[in-house]
Amino acid sequence: MRSPWSAALCCLVLQALLQPGRGLNVCTSGSAASCAECLLIHPSCAWCAQEVFGRNQTLVSRCDLVQNLQKKNCEKRFIEFSTSHVQVLKNIPLSSKRSGFVWDRVVQVSPQKISLSLRPGHQAQFSLQVRQVEDYPVDLYYLMDLSLSMKDDLATIRNLGTKLALEMGKLTSNFRLGFGSFVDKNMSPFSYTAPKYQENPCNGFKLFPQCVPTFGFRHILPLTDQVDRFNQEVQKQLVSRNRDAPEGGFDAILQAAVCEDKIGWRKEAYHLLVFATDDVPHLALDGRLGGLVRPHDGRCHLDDQNEYSASTKMDYPSLALLGEKLAENNIFLIFAVTKRHYVIYKNLTALIPGTTVEILDQDSKNVIQLIITAYSNIRSKVELTTSDPPEDINLSFTATCQDGKPLPGLRKCADLKLGDTVSFDVSVETRSCSSNNPKQSFTIKPVGFEDRLEVAVTYECDCGCSQNAQTNSSICSSIGTYTCGTCHCEPGYLGAHCECQEGDGNSMAVSACRESEGKQLCSGRGECSCNQCLCYESEFGKFYGSFCECDDFSCARHKGILCSGHGECHCGQCKCHAGYVGDNCNCSTETASCIAEDGKMCSGRGQCVCGRCRCTEPGAFGDTCEKCPTCPDACGSKRDCIECRLFGSGRLADNQTCQRLCKDQILTVESLKTDGTTLCLYKTHDDCIMKFTYSEHASGQSVLTALKEPECGGGPDALMVLLAVVGSILLVGVVLLAVWKLVITVHDRREFARFQNARWRARYEVASNPLYKQPVSTHRLVTDLNMHGKFYNGGFH
Repeated sequence: MRSPWSAALCCLVLQALLQPGRGLNVCTSGSAASCAECLLIHPSCAWCAQEVFGRNQTLVSRCDLVQNLQKKNCEKRFIEFSTSHVQVLKNIPLSSKRSGFVWDRVVQVSPQKISLSLRPGHQAQFSLQVRQVEDYPVDLYYLMDLSLSMKDDLATIRNLGTKLALEMGKLTSNFRLGFGSFVDKNMSPFSYTAPKYQENPCNGFKLFPQCVPTFGFRHILPLTDQVDRFNQEVQKQLVSRNRDAPEGGFDAILQAAVCEDKIGWRKEAYHLLVFATDDVPHLALDGRLGGLVRPHDGRCHLDDQNEYSASTKMDYPSLALLGEKLAENNIFLIFAVTKRHYVIYKNLTALIPGTTVEILDQDSKNVIQLIITAYSNIRSKVELTTSDPPEDINLSFTATCQDGKPLPGLRKCADLKLGDTVSFDVSVETRSCSSNNPKQSFTIKPVGFEDRLEVAVTYECDCGCSQNAQTNSSICSSIGTYTCGTCHCEPGYLGAHCECQEGDGNSMAVSACRESEGKQLCSGRGECSCNQCLCYESEFGKFYGSFCECDDFSCARHKGILCSGHGECHCGQCKCHAGYVGDNCNCSTETASCIAEDGKMCSGRGQCVCGRCRCTEPGAFGDTCEKCPTCPDACGSKRDCIECRLFGSGRLADNQTCQRLCKDQILTVESLKTDGTTLCLYKTHDDCIMKFTYSEHASGQSVLTALKEPECGGGPDALMVLLAVVGSILLVGVVLLAVWKLVITVHDRREFARFQNARWRARYEVASNPLYKQPVSTHRLVTDLNMHGKFYNGGFH
């Protein structure tokens, strides 16, 4: 939906075009000399082929807006004006479910064939619908790395066929399975080439002393519904050994894609190619290390023993060639790789359309669930791709997914269920006319689908009046061709009727060669001859216009490129192609690159400016502003992934968006360290506390570190709380009483000590006074009987 500002801008432009006095009339300023040139200037321009048009007027252009030509008395039947239009040639309705018969045609794309007649600059629009039908046949080819490091994986998949067929039987009733293996090129420096290693590359290797000779790619089992044969062939396989860490898997992928007859790919089936490995692949140009300078030719090279015969003759295939061949054969490539190589293969999926990547356990024990998950993800999305569109054609897409909301600039839909129908509006515009081939074609198809839309293109560049051209016409003084109301004179002749010769001084007139009084003749860029300007040639471009006032090179540039390469320079102004705006046409209006994986524009943290996200939320970064550890909603957005990935709960647990949205690395620990990370907490449904940290690696990958289990504690006992409160009150009272008693005791003891001290001083003063006499006398009585007797007898003796 266009904004009110866009609508207002369009109205202003149209008003300027309709009223040349108030703005630039792009039709008349082009000074078109023929009807074909007029139609190329702008889609709003028309040509008047009437012979007497403008006879009594000065410098009247036959190329103008339709309304202006009619105002200037050009009859409607002489006005040449074409538009782009669409014609549907084949439109079979979409199928709802595949029948069990082979000859029944399943339709997943509608329409199937259309024809476009395009006028340069004028858009043609059409729609196509896509529906993933239920119970569609599936061909799955399992391509396995049989290098030495995969020996434990080989033991795990020995009964893979039976289990995989059982699980896939829940999704389709028509399933076929095939098998192939690869190692690497049997040449130095990729493999051991000494004579003692030819028959046994593991010779002298103590951990695994016996293995088979190295090979590039070996096709073992064609696609078959007999899963027991798969198990039997896998059980026969033995691992081999190569020298360097990377493997020759891309050689094997290309052969599995292009050797369709030997592999057994069916035309009407989903083609799944599972690539299982535990290391990185060799890429194009790596073969030069072994002297292989011949690029891969993209053809099938399987010999009579179904082995890749060109392994030591050609280089490894490039990513572009690999993507092209996979698309040609409608193959979905599934990278099943170990965790430490996940990021590398994830980056490759952005360069190879129709590929996904899943994490494979060290011994491949999760391979079945991995394949089911990848297949479900593939069936849950639709993405359109174009094949060989003409170079001068611009395509823009608007997707309408299951929610019914149009998404401009987007050509894919996700989170679909089988049977859902999505639609895409396509706008087509050509920038010029194809002189080499006026009839061209291209296709639009969903990635991995056999169904497609065939589009035939013809160019509306010729005027109908040109078919009635008259050579050596009397109207043109018998020295020119009369066509569409004008004369095309023979070389050396000029004038509206070829009445003048070049260099004839008598025919020179300058009144019609000045734009206004005081201006140079022909703007100083040409010569005036026979009442008209003949513009000079320039090494920079072309001078044109009634007064040579325009050129096609004095426009704004971007990085040295005129109009950024996305527009045409017209009289000092860039006329941008569809999908670009700006003074120099360097700003793309496409928003597909700004859509985050959650479907939000720039993750809701920025604005899409010229096809790139400009993050406005402080702390946000990434191509779609998807990374923001310090944002207020960072913990909330990562919480859903913690719940669905670790505990199988939360709002993402019941649908297929968990695997698509939650691709961050999640580590579980016993205790958390918050150094340099953002600590997040949330309360679970059972009143426990879950803690995790959020950080970003230098590689840009988000890392979540979470506790293995939430922290839970028992609920408080009401009686214990009451007793604790009462006990606390009593304890506080007792402590206060004790403090009060201590204070009183200390105070009393101080007072008693003061009293005792005063009393002691008083006693000392009495004892030391000589005038003081003790008021009490002491008398001693002698009570001894002997003493009494002696006393009474006359005294003591």
